[in-house]
Amino acid sequence: MSHLSSDQEEHVSQFFQIHPESPQSRLIKQAAEIIRRGGVVVFPTDSSYALGCQIGDKAAVERVRRLRQLDDKHNFTLICADLSQLGLFAKVDTGAFRLLKAHTPGPYTFILNATREVPRLLMHPKRRTIGLRVPKHPIALALTEELGEPLMSVSLIMPGETEPMSDPYEMRQLLEKHVDLIIDGGFGGVSASTVINLAGDEPEVVRVGCGDPTPFLVEA
Repeated sequence: MSHLSSDQEEHVSQFFQIHPESPQSRLIKQAAEIIRRGGVVVFPTDSSYALGCQIGDKAAVERVRRLRQLDDKHNFTLICADLSQLGLFAKVDTGAFRLLKAHTPGPYTFILNATREVPRLLMHPKRRTIGLRVPKHPIALALTEELGEPLMSVSLIMPGETEPMSDPYEMRQLLEKHVDLIIDGGFGGVSASTVINLAGDEPEVVRVGCGDPTPFLVEA
């Protein structure tokens, strides 16, 4: 016996083919509208494909958690259009700002202390930190610009897998009844972003991904 309502069983996601270098604004507007209505979307970034939804949308966040089988300690990342958007959600001192300015947009996730603008369900419960990105990918940037706020996101790594999904047609086969929109921006990368913690006294490289960690390594 299926636990899905008939409504959900008939639900099939939309599939937009969006140009990875010059995204069609009509499709970006439609995608943003799906997100505003509580939709969960698959979209490309400069590191890999990701799952995204609107900030603070509890139901959509829960759907993402279930899909990825994440516990409530998993850190989500806010995808931002630019540094001014990022600055609303993170406390950025002068040193951190210089590093952010030099390395955004790019394949990095920065962990920073969260401001009061960040919904509690997206923060690390004990440390009150948040991961933020400004990806170097026209589709991701166009989406956040159209939304006028960051996109809550997590890499598209399915339970039991170690690498993100990269083929939009495989995503469609696996996920079309579980998400509201799949954006096909071509084949995606299979490595995660490099994670840099800027919430402490010194930058700390938490995870090495496709961004070069060298600029953040503190000389001993």
